[in-house]
Order: sequence, then C-alpha cells, then structure tokens
Amino acid sequence: MAASPSTAEPRLASAPRRAAPKPPARWRSVLDLYAPTRLFVALGTIVVLFVLGYWVPFVESLARLAVLGLVAAALVDAVLLWFGGLGRAGHRAGDRASGRAGLALEREVPDKLSNGDPNPIAVRVTSRYPFPVHVRLIDEVPVQFQERTLDFRFPLAPGTAHTIDYAVRPVERGVYHFGAINAYVASPIGLLLRRVRAEADQEVKVYPSFLQMRRWAFLAESNRLAEVGVKRVRRIGHTMEFDQIRDYVPGDDRRAINWKATARSGDLRHGGTLMVNQYQDERAQPIYAVIDMGRAMRDPFDGMTLVDHAINAALVLLNVALLKNDKAGLVTFDARMKTVLPASRRRTQLPRLLEALYAQQPGFQDPNFEALYATVRRQLPQRGLLLLFTNLQTRASLERRLPLLRAIARQHRLVVVFFENTALRDLRGRPAERVSEVYVKTVAEQFAYEQEEIARTLQRHGIGALLTTPETLTVDTINRYLALKARGAI
Repeated sequence: MAASPSTAEPRLASAPRRAAPKPPARWRSVLDLYAPTRLFVALGTIVVLFVLGYWVPFVESLARLAVLGLVAAALVDAVLLWFGGLGRAGHRAGDRASGRAGLALEREVPDKLSNGDPNPIAVRVTSRYPFPVHVRLIDEVPVQFQERTLDFRFPLAPGTAHTIDYAVRPVERGVYHFGAINAYVASPIGLLLRRVRAEADQEVKVYPSFLQMRRWAFLAESNRLAEVGVKRVRRIGHTMEFDQIRDYVPGDDRRAINWKATARSGDLRHGGTLMVNQYQDERAQPIYAVIDMGRAMRDPFDGMTLVDHAINAALVLLNVALLKNDKAGLVTFDARMKTVLPASRRRTQLPRLLEALYAQQPGFQDPNFEALYATVRRQLPQRGLLLLFTNLQTRASLERRLPLLRAIARQHRLVVVFFENTALRDLRGRPAERVSEVYVKTVAEQFAYEQEEIARTLQRHGIGALLTTPETLTVDTINRYLALKARGAI
C-alpha cells in the first residue's frame, strides 16, 4: 500500500537500464490503493489508546477492538473501490483508457493552441459507482506551463458525470505534450484512495495567436474595428481605382459625374440620364511583414518575447490585408535570411503564413540588414508596403542600419516598427525621492529621448516610424496600414 498520492514520479538522469517488469494485473489493485490522512489519524488514535492502556486495562481492550474494526473497514473500503463500479458499467472497449475502474476519464483539447491567449481545456469524469464518491483530479499538463495548481476536488453522485473546465496560456510556440489524467477516488468510508489513471497522452502544437486573428477578422468584416481602437481614417481625394460607370443616384458625389458618358446617353431633357464614375479601393497591393529575428528581439514582455509579440501582430495585420483584398507576404531574417514568402492573395496564403510563422525562432546574433536589402532588391520587385518589426534602442544601432533602410525605402514604402522600453516608461513616471533615484530617472529620460530622436531621424529620411509598446502593437500597426492605404501612400 502506497503512503500518499503523487502527481508525478521523478526521473533520474543515469545510465540506461532495463525497465522494471510490470506487476501482474491481479496485483495492480493493491498498487493503486493509497492511504489518505483519515487513515493515519485513525492509526494515531489507536496508538494513543494502546499507550493509555498501559495504565488502564479496559482501554487496551478497546484499542484491540479498534484495530479489528479498522482492518475490517479498510478491507470493505478496498472491495468497494475496486469492485463497486464493475457491476454497473461492465467491460467495454472504451474502458481501457481508464482501466477496469469505476471512473471514466476523458480530456478535450483543441487541435491547436493559440500563443499568448487563454485556451480552454475540459476534463470529463463519469462515475460508475452505485454510491457517492469523492474525487481528487490531477491533470498532467505540459511542462512548459509549470502549472502546479491544477488539483481539483469534488463530490460525484452515483452514475453521474462532472466536467472540469480550465484554461492554459502558452507563451512560446512549439509542441506541447499532455500526459495522463490521474484521479483519486474515495468511498463514503474514506479510509483508502484508489488511483484511476487514464493514459491520455496527446501532443498539441502552439501556433501564433490565431484566436486574436479571428477576432480581428470578425471585426474587420463587420466594420467594427473602432471597438478595439482602430481609428476611422478619412479618405483624401480619389485614392481608389476606377470600377465602372453607372447611373447617377441622389447622394452621389457630383465631382464623379462623367460628362462624356452623360452626353452619349442623350439629352437630359428628353430621357437622358446623368452618369457617374464608380470607384473601388485600390486592391492587390503587396503588404509585407518583415520580422527581425535577431538577439535584441529576445527581450521579454508579459511572459513572451518581442519576437512572439511581433509574430502575433504580423499574423493579424496580414489577415486584415487579405480581407482588404491586398496581397500578404512575409520576410524573416537574423544573421542570415530565414523565410521569404512572396505576397499573394490566394486562399492558401493564410495557412502558409501561419505555418511559416509557427516555425520561426529568434537567433543569438545581430540581424544582417545587408542580406535583407539584397533579398528585397532581388526577390521583391513590385513596390509595396514593408512593415519592419525590430528593436531599435540607441542611435548607434540606427546609424549602422540607416543607409540600408534608406535604400530599401527608395524601392518600397517602408515603416519601421520598434518598441518603447516600458520598464523605463514606468520608471520615468515614479517620483524621485533620493539623489540616486534622480540619477536613475535622468538616465531613463535620456533613453526615452533617444528613442524619440530615432523616430524623428527615420521620418527625416522618408522612412515611416512607429514607436509603440507590445500591448498596443497590433492596434498601432493596423492603424498605420489603414492610414497609408487611405492616403494612397503605398
């Protein structure tokens, strides 16, 4: 009989050796029985009675009876826990998942998880016992979550089911492994616990935030982007493509009247009609998310790296671009070029973007902007909008890259998206009470001024600059894209 339930067995790093043989099936019931606190309390009480019986013989006799009663109750409890559920449910093929037990355990996990978002997980527990039981459930979630609080305790009536819902929030992309489901069930006697273990091993991939992408797609299609902070941009002039000539209807812009087509329709006094030009948004413009995968993008924020924040924002941006009938593409690089996905508006483009972003990992070297310029010049011949996600912290880093950025900006509309240091921003907002705090705050102000000067320098050279925080990255990026599209500046 084991001493207490355990959530996992430690694995020691040692030389390979033969796996221990599994015990026969008839002995597994003994190995799956555990002693709860109630049993140790009863044993401790009996020990006290035996000690008191040294002076009072009657108490010793009472202690011996208590031992017999405890052993009998424990045997009855073991029989109830092991055989109590078999008569109700029988042995079906599906019962093998949780063993020949009075509990059935099932876990429902999405086909893929969304990075940075709460993802729902459900565990369903079904009782086959003819009497009420109390269940303690421990789910073996992936080690990446480092979760130690998924310990659920609840009563379960005879023949009923209970569903436990919880959420997990991954902060890095990759493959996550869910382990077994462990349940410890106690009968109304409560002297023993029986472990029911369902081998529910499952691997799930964590992709960039497709939940956020779907939410933004719904808002874009229903024209409700203003609810999440996207500004309504007023169009300046005719920044749209000609679509067709149609009859004038009240409310049309009189500047769109096509007088030549009106004249061909006949005299307005004898059945002729006014004709107007109809325009549509400029379409099929290449929109590229260019992501710096260098070491500076490994900086953490809210449990995720800046790379993951940039990837999530890029996925949303490119999906919105596809909904606006533009072409979406992707470029990633660190010390060398990693991914170049040409812009396209085909139906298969979004899954290709999702798979490409899933596989990206930041490097440990500085990014190679020379390779980026050569790739853009050679492989992206059509002029488009390039949103470069990077992490510029000092003017020295900008000066090394500025000639290459200017060269790219001569061929494409380039917007550099870089991150404000939120830790320094919070530090600047605190009141300084000591001389040392005044020095620290002065340095923080100097760093903040330097980042603002970087943005002004980029704009002086005809390069768009967007200084933002990881929290507002998606909103600010989409606002800039829609503003440039409305002005016809792509």
